[in-house]
Amino acid sequence: MASLIVTGGVPLSGTARVSGAKNAALPILAASILARSPILLYDCPKLRDVENMLSILAALGVKHEPAGEAILLDASRADAYVMPQGLSKALRSSIFMLGPLIARFGSAVCTFPGGCEIGHRPIDLHLRGLSMLGVRIREEHGLILCDGSDLTGADIHLDYPSVGATENIMMAAVAAKGDTVIRNAAREPEIEDLAAFLRKIGCFVTGDGTSTVVIRGGMKRTDPHAPIAHRVMPDRIVAGTLLCAAAMTGGEIALDNAVPTHIASALAKLREAGCTVTAAENRVFLRAPKRLREIKLIETLPYPGFPTDLQAQFFALCTLAEGTSIIVENVFENRFKHGPELIRMGASYTQKDRTVILRGVSRLTGARVTAKDLRGGAALTLAGLAAEGETTVEDAELIDRGYERLEETLSSLGARIRRLGSTAKEEP
Repeated sequence: MASLIVTGGVPLSGTARVSGAKNAALPILAASILARSPILLYDCPKLRDVENMLSILAALGVKHEPAGEAILLDASRADAYVMPQGLSKALRSSIFMLGPLIARFGSAVCTFPGGCEIGHRPIDLHLRGLSMLGVRIREEHGLILCDGSDLTGADIHLDYPSVGATENIMMAAVAAKGDTVIRNAAREPEIEDLAAFLRKIGCFVTGDGTSTVVIRGGMKRTDPHAPIAHRVMPDRIVAGTLLCAAAMTGGEIALDNAVPTHIASALAKLREAGCTVTAAENRVFLRAPKRLREIKLIETLPYPGFPTDLQAQFFALCTLAEGTSIIVENVFENRFKHGPELIRMGASYTQKDRTVILRGVSRLTGARVTAKDLRGGAALTLAGLAAEGETTVEDAELIDRGYERLEETLSSLGARIRRLGSTAKEEP
């Protein structure tokens, strides 16, 4: 097991480049099984979740190898549609494979996916959407068995704008007869990145980024010998995390390869907290105030609302903000596991159901704490950067699921942080 050892009290300063987005890379990797041409995927982050997805693809017959700064994927000889159970259980995003496998082979078999335990994350929207395309689904012995031999376009209304369900339906619908319309579709930037990739490999997708996405069945032929290049969008959650780190330590940083419009809600809250924030097309600059101010209300919502994946980091920030801040978690009901750990460092808050009221303290003190999930682990690391003394964040391998060498990025900005125990692997 890995731990991060953080010595606090150093304001972050300098410039960092934001890595490619995990939540964009995973569905794009899944969609690569649809491509009949080789794929050169750039800015694919080196993460454990990405490694697991590549292992799943390899088990299905997709070849992959490093190609300079890119990963070269070749799915031309993919020959299996049964996903390995062990890997599927370890990776929540393995559910993304259902749509493309059904589109490619007319069948798919997977186990119920795993991932962080941050609340009830049903896959019923995925399965209901696929069934509306004509997929016959049954569950046996913990497996999900899908027969999509007669895919037909449909008009599908999602009860909730689920990112994963939108993406899964998009990928299956490219092989359906006729048009598919997804209403109340998710609008996240990752949807747009997936749609851009699908168009490059010959699919017909429009309306991405809006609440109505249209997919026309069928794919254009592409040259089987000419690689298709795609660059994964910047990770908006990584960007928000680094900005929180600078704000909490009284620092001043610039981020390159960041898209300000993707994190507009987070930037607004940082300004509310007293930070000076300026943004250009692919660059964000933040200067922290002498003392952070309270944030009256953070309420997590689907995009373009405040992202649930930044709630924990802003929770940590608000522990040091002068006054009282309120956070309402609307997406996942069990996403305050970092709270009791922050209390060990001196935080003060009360919680009722999905609402937390934080009373800012003048200082945090270092302690031994444990990451309970990916984003909560990042929040504890940020708290350690701002705390007096030394903080040990245990189970840090959870953080590796969403951040590419977070300790190295923070060190490059002046943080005193090191890793003990196992490390994230060098290559996915």
